[in-house]
Amino acid sequence: MAVGNPVVQLADERVDHRFKALPPDAEGLTVGELAAERRNLFTGGFTTPVLALSAESVEHNLALLETYAEQHGLAFAPHGKTSMSPQLFESQLARGAWGITAAVPHQLRVYRAYGIQRIFLANEVVDAVALRWLAGELDADPDFRFICYVDSVRGVELMDEALRAASPSRPVDVVVELGAGEGARTGARTAADCAAVADAVAATATLRLVGVAGYEGEVPQADSDKVHAWMRQLVGIAVEFDKAGRFPAGLDEIVISAGGSAWFDAVADVFATVPELSLPVLKLLRSGAYVSHDDGHYRRITPFNRIPDDGTLQPAFRLWAQVVSRPTPEQAFVNAGKRDAAYDLDLPEAQVVRDARTGEIRPATGITITGLSDQHGWVRTGPGAELEVGDWVGMGLSHPCTSFDKWQLIPLVEADGTVTDYIRTFF
Repeated sequence: MAVGNPVVQLADERVDHRFKALPPDAEGLTVGELAAERRNLFTGGFTTPVLALSAESVEHNLALLETYAEQHGLAFAPHGKTSMSPQLFESQLARGAWGITAAVPHQLRVYRAYGIQRIFLANEVVDAVALRWLAGELDADPDFRFICYVDSVRGVELMDEALRAASPSRPVDVVVELGAGEGARTGARTAADCAAVADAVAATATLRLVGVAGYEGEVPQADSDKVHAWMRQLVGIAVEFDKAGRFPAGLDEIVISAGGSAWFDAVADVFATVPELSLPVLKLLRSGAYVSHDDGHYRRITPFNRIPDDGTLQPAFRLWAQVVSRPTPEQAFVNAGKRDAAYDLDLPEAQVVRDARTGEIRPATGITITGLSDQHGWVRTGPGAELEVGDWVGMGLSHPCTSFDKWQLIPLVEADGTVTDYIRTFF
């Protein structure tokens, strides 16, 4: 990798008070120098709480989705908002990803700062300031490929107004977003609504229609039948757009995109049935939570539960906190709370205990996290549970997005506790 690569340059950042849990005696070292020391997470001077990312699980998960996409003929633009980590983006691109998906203009700016050349923004952009900035990026870099949603005629009008003022040298590529149904999130609700949005795009010189897209995870009361039916509707709109000549001359391919982390098996099923169109079809999957997976929400809903022959994702996060109070035989408190642990979907799951006296790691039998305060975790201990003040409790976390949000520099840890690198995030 080139020395001037901005991802490489992350290793030149100095370690200091900005980064939670890193060893106080490492202050002033660069991240690269600290990584080269290969300190142990438990004995190398890290303070608690400390979030660790399993090197082996991350590598396993990256390889598994790469293989899955290849086997199903899918291009892959994983949703980067899950981690907001340029190092993980680079690993995904090295594993064959077409590009990276964003949700808001701020994320787009981070991606461009770290050299991402293909970006799918799964949202409509109506912010005039962001659109002017985007126009400048497209003008400055002819190799930059950008696609975003449009889901309303009014949104198209606002985009066109802002882009005409910016006078871009080329139009912004857009896909019409099909909503997942009544009560779902964004997106045009019917095929007729989608056609009206497509016609509004065609009436501009600043936007270019390149396909259709949506998010099947928002299908109300989703089950396999409902998600498959919605996916067939999405593909059907692309087919009808093609028959009607709605895709402009000069287009190289038609984009059809979907795929969160809950139903990518249904996406693969239906994308396999896309008929031959007038142009090649880019079947773009956008699942992102797979990199770290989790020990709660995504562990329960991963499609690999339904297709076990294709493999299994591995939870990669573990939050280590220390017991700071043991007021009764049934209660304890650890020094990690809402500021440290994802809690928007599920509470942390106590998995293991590292004995403060011996360093031995044992299962967290009879130990349950029952609540979180700002900086404390509430722990219930059953009969026979072994837990003392000073012990470290290793917890699995739910929802990777909000785990990455809370930590800006995360130790990448091998199974024996050796820290091999530090994952930089931008929330």
